Amino acid sequence: MTDYAIGDIQGCYERLREVMAKVDFSPSRDRLWVAGDLINRGPSSLETLRYVESLGDSALVVLGNHDLHLLAVALGGHGFKKKDTLSEILEAPDRDRLLHWLRQQNFCVHDPRRNLVMAQAGLPHIWSVEQAMAYAGEVESVIRSDQAEEYFTYMYGNEPACWDENLEGMERWRAITNYFTRMRFIAQDGTLELDTKEPANNAPEGFAPWFDFPRQDDTRIIFGHWAALEGRTVSEQYVALDTGCVWGGALTMMNLDTGEKIHCDCS
Repeated sequence: MTDYAIGDIQGCYERLREVMAKVDFSPSRDRLWVAGDLINRGPSSLETLRYVESLGDSALVVLGNHDLHLLAVALGGHGFKKKDTLSEILEAPDRDRLLHWLRQQNFCVHDPRRNLVMAQAGLPHIWSVEQAMAYAGEVESVIRSDQAEEYFTYMYGNEPACWDENLEGMERWRAITNYFTRMRFIAQDGTLELDTKEPANNAPEGFAPWFDFPRQDDTRIIFGHWAALEGRTVSEQYVALDTGCVWGGALTMMNLDTGEKIHCDCS
C-alpha cells in the first residue's frame, strides 16, 4: 500500500483525477490523505465530495475552513459568500449522507510510525502533538454530536486570539478550530493574526509564519491552506501542499514514504 497526501482540492475534480492517474492510484491498494478543503471555489465541489467519500477507508481526511463553511451554511444558518460553489451540494439528493460523512472527519491526524501529523493549517509551536490530538478530539466530538448546530452557529470569529487552557465552551472550540484551519501568522506567545493572507515574508509586525517558531519535537507536519507559500517553507519538517490549484497554480500530491511530489498544472 502507498499513502499519498494531497493539498487543497477545492472542488477541482478533474485535476484530482488527473494527478491520481499519474501514480496509477487504486483504492484497493493505496490511500489518499487529504489536507483539508476538499470543496468550494472550484467547479465540481459535489463531484469531489462524492468521490472522496466513495473511497471509504482508502481516504484519510482532515477538515479545512471551506469544509467547515459548508457545514456552517447547512447547520448553522450562515449564508453563502460571494465566490462559494456549494449550492450543488446542498441541493443534491444525497446531501444528508454527504454532510454526515463530512462531520465524521478529523481536525488532525497523527501517524507515529512515520512521525508525522497532518492538519489543514498546521500545528502551532505552543502545542505538543499529544495536546493537539486531544484538542482536535474535543471539537471532533462536538461536531458529531447534538451540539453541532450550536457550534456551527457561533463558529466564526477571531476571538479569543490566543490559546488558554482555561477556555471553555464555544470560545474554546472556536480557538481550537482557528488554530487548525485558519492559522498562518502567529506570535511567540501563540496569539493568532487571522487577517493577513500574504506570503510568509510579509508578516505583520510582531508576528511570523507559524512554522518559523521551533518545536520541541521533530514531527513532520503536513498542511495545506496557504496557497501564497507556493509549496515552500523553511524546513523539510514542514510540508506545504496547497499550491493554488483553484487559483490557476497546481495540484500537488506527495508520496508519504519517499517524499516524491507529483503535480498537475491547473492553469
